[in-house]
Amino acid sequence: MEYAAIRHFADKNYCFALKKGRFLIRLEVKRDDVSRVILHTQDKYLPLTLADTRRAYPMGLAHSDRHHDHYEAEVEIDVICLRYFFEIEDRAGNVVYYSNHAFYDQPVTDIDKMYDCPQTLREEERFVLPDWAKNKVVYQIFPSRFATDEDVPEEVWYQAPISHRADLKGSLRGIIRRLDYIKALGADILYLTPVFRSRSSHKYDTDDHHTIDPSFGTKEDLKELVRKAHELGMYVILDGVFNHTSVNFFAFQDILKHQSDSIYLDWYYLHEMPLKAGRGRRPGYKAFGYYGDMPKLNLQNRATADYIIDVATHWIRECDIDGWRLDVGDEIGHTFWKRFRQEVKAAKKDALIVGEIWHFAGDFLAGDEWDSVMNYPFYHAALELVVSETMSASAFMDHLGFMQGNLDRALDGYLWNLIDSHDTERFLHSAGNDIKKQKLAAALQLLLPGMPMIYYGDEAGMEGGPDPDCRRGMLWEESRRNGALFLYYQTLIRLRHQHPALTEGKLVETYTDDETGLIRMERELEDRRMTILFHTRAGSAALPELHGRENLVTGTPFSGFLGDYEAAVLMG
Repeated sequence: MEYAAIRHFADKNYCFALKKGRFLIRLEVKRDDVSRVILHTQDKYLPLTLADTRRAYPMGLAHSDRHHDHYEAEVEIDVICLRYFFEIEDRAGNVVYYSNHAFYDQPVTDIDKMYDCPQTLREEERFVLPDWAKNKVVYQIFPSRFATDEDVPEEVWYQAPISHRADLKGSLRGIIRRLDYIKALGADILYLTPVFRSRSSHKYDTDDHHTIDPSFGTKEDLKELVRKAHELGMYVILDGVFNHTSVNFFAFQDILKHQSDSIYLDWYYLHEMPLKAGRGRRPGYKAFGYYGDMPKLNLQNRATADYIIDVATHWIRECDIDGWRLDVGDEIGHTFWKRFRQEVKAAKKDALIVGEIWHFAGDFLAGDEWDSVMNYPFYHAALELVVSETMSASAFMDHLGFMQGNLDRALDGYLWNLIDSHDTERFLHSAGNDIKKQKLAAALQLLLPGMPMIYYGDEAGMEGGPDPDCRRGMLWEESRRNGALFLYYQTLIRLRHQHPALTEGKLVETYTDDETGLIRMERELEDRRMTILFHTRAGSAALPELHGRENLVTGTPFSGFLGDYEAAVLMG
């Protein structure tokens, strides 16, 4: 038994409340090293002479990644404080007892040597997420390029490649005109990249957080957009660029004007005076990616933090938006985000808070900061599995297992699973315009738990290289759209909505074949069992035992074979 691989902490990741009186406890061990784990618990304060509170719970293998198995047990408790330890048996029959980071040859009887879990504390810190957002489909819109309410010549709208400076006159009213299209696709949530006053096409360099950019429209236009989306049963998330501003922002302009006498010196991280703004050199202040046009805000400063939180709550109050996506969220401290969550949730209890982060984000997802993240690890895994084919089917499942084994279970239906975005080249471009690969990537997004995020136009077959070419004008002419691809996306989203077993069902069986690139998953919810199949390679994969079952993706009996990069959903 590999002792060094055995891991447990009595914290919110390994021991947390699912609801009042029901807890999940986890243990991490070396993969394929353990045959049995038993969780032993007892009350901290009641002596055994008064009541025998000792209980034993078999722990099940819940998830696996490349190196670890994650065992879990759900326990019902009604105590002041729970004490517990683990009994672990390896495949050779050797047994060890693990308690409070130490190993013992015999069961642990001294409660001071056991792990400790105060029930009330853990229940008060339970991860509470907006029910309305779980497993919903997100549609990302880049407002300056998605839709317009003006007459724009085709050669302007469909220019390719496209530059940052291209003006396609996209607007909020243009989006309003296309809400029926988004609803017909089946999306549940509109996520708009920044809409506030800025001199760029992308608006990630904000001049004024309290004003809608005039090129997009007005506050009244945003109100109408949100209202009409709500009437259609959809939600609206705005992009919060709170890490930095533009050099035209009022506080930075005051510093440029008054230098050391400015009252806003503490709003930024200034390295040298006199302050100079400009491109072409490393600035004398902290800035996003060293871009001098985007000076970084100091959110440790109370006045700066007050301003940003006022902005976040203002747009909830004024326009009834449903939440925020937080740009460059991992470059802002935890203290600010904890306060941000409290203030935003006070303004709208079920507002959704989603951070942008390109790596594992466990420290932001403990229940007191963000509700979710843009799941870029999923994006990278999808590219490696489908495009470069450098990731095996089993490695992809290991990747999913790592995320599930290291995050609160509540997050299973909330991670924003994406295959591209405004910051990456289009997936179709990465895949060499192979529509079959695009369809497989879409299936991985839409047939697995989480919140699939569709970048506008992916469903229409939009092309585009790295930023800014990934931000072309949306394909509105039918002759330019891939109608079959749209129908495929529409079908998968409909299946997702109609069959909750796909996203909420218990994963009862998983099978992978790295030689053929096959992934097979069996999910069960109540009396409904579904088989989800992904063939991640060219060629064919034979599944004769499934022949004749209804394939919900095609609406025909399953042939028993999967073709190139094909997915299927089978009933029963």
